[in-house]
Amino acid sequence: MRPLLEACGLRAGYGAGDVLHGIDLIVPAGAVTVLLGANGAGKTTTLRAISGLLPIAGEIHFDGRRIDGRATEEIARRGIAHVPDSHGTFMELTVAENLRLGAYIRPARELAVSLERIFDDFPTLRARSRQQAGTLSGGEQQMLAIARALLSRPKLLLLDEPSFGLAPLVVREIFALIRRIRDESGTGVLLAEQDASLALALADRAYLLETGRIVLTGSADDIAREENVRRAYLGY
Repeated sequence: MRPLLEACGLRAGYGAGDVLHGIDLIVPAGAVTVLLGANGAGKTTTLRAISGLLPIAGEIHFDGRRIDGRATEEIARRGIAHVPDSHGTFMELTVAENLRLGAYIRPARELAVSLERIFDDFPTLRARSRQQAGTLSGGEQQMLAIARALLSRPKLLLLDEPSFGLAPLVVREIFALIRRIRDESGTGVLLAEQDASLALALADRAYLLETGRIVLTGSADDIAREENVRRAYLGY
């Protein structure tokens, strides 16, 4: 699979300190790549760096062009959609209003058709379209955040801890949705996730981050067979 995104020597952090210490990362097109690691390992920082939300050192290439140093809005227009760990939902707005915000980079004439497609894929959101987003359950808010990101028709979807704080049944629904996004649309996915068991069962490729450094990389199947990963992250 050709690289959709490639980061080389990526360093990023907050203030004077680096969180990422020169990581190299490849995300293939049409595949799910997972970033594994404990809290503080650098998963969220990696996604923020790719989205242009942090100053960085190193290079980031996306779809054949360099994007490091570009504004976040330009990166989004080039085809990267980011769902942060807080979902980024506008709580005071309705579900429909949140979704329209996701399509701001698309031509207005396409909005109605795009919304219908999203409502077909997310029937719960259709039923809640006039409901204030802040009244949705945690799982519904996560689905709203993903649906809003998909309205921009991204080539790459960045997902930060989509399972956090959700009931197991809802988590399985979210991960089934991520699999469907990959299989049906060919969208690449870079997933930061602490639930290694679920993530490795879904992913094609995996990276293990520890204190801002990549210590292990390979196919998801190979990573799942690593003894230290099984003990530390899979519990067997």
